[in-house]
Amino acid sequence: MADLTSRAINIIKSPQTEWPVIAAEPTDFGTLFKTYVIPLAAIGPVCSLIGGMLIGTVTPFGTYRTPLVAGLVGAVLGYGAALLGVFISTVVIEWLAPKFKSIGTRADALKMVAYASTPGWVAGVLNLVPLLGLLGILAALYGIYVFYLGLPHVMKTPSDQVIPYMIVAAVVIIVVSFVLWAIVGTITASMLVGGAMMTM
Repeated sequence: MADLTSRAINIIKSPQTEWPVIAAEPTDFGTLFKTYVIPLAAIGPVCSLIGGMLIGTVTPFGTYRTPLVAGLVGAVLGYGAALLGVFISTVVIEWLAPKFKSIGTRADALKMVAYASTPGWVAGVLNLVPLLGLLGILAALYGIYVFYLGLPHVMKTPSDQVIPYMIVAAVVIIVVSFVLWAIVGTITASMLVGGAMMTM
């Protein structure tokens, strides 16, 4: 846990100096996924569940608090979507590498996705107060910058290919995340509507 915390702090605070360290580290896909992605990706869904149930969202009609069952299902589905999104994005970024004169294994591609996602995952704490969750967008934008800084070190991307690779990769990750979250939102919303109908 100490290593995870130190790495998360370093990649957010000083990505320029942390990326060379990351690039030189020998690791494999499974180890990185289990020890870094799985714990950090849980922050947002867990905090959303707690914030939605205890604090709720203020609406013109009053404060709405997420029901326990719908909240649990939404958190589990959201967590699963986050993990699946990391895997899909990793595969796509690995596949894109040769098109931008870059080289890297699947573990290297996962390094890029996982560590660039760190600001967004850590900002998931803001979901404890649902209205503050919108600030996570700023963290995600910073994550794109972190990704940009890592490409030359991890994927050996030439300087003239860094920006195009970053843009395409960012679009892929955004689209994958949007689709997965739309699916989760639809399922959760249908549960809430169904529960409301049953109580009428």
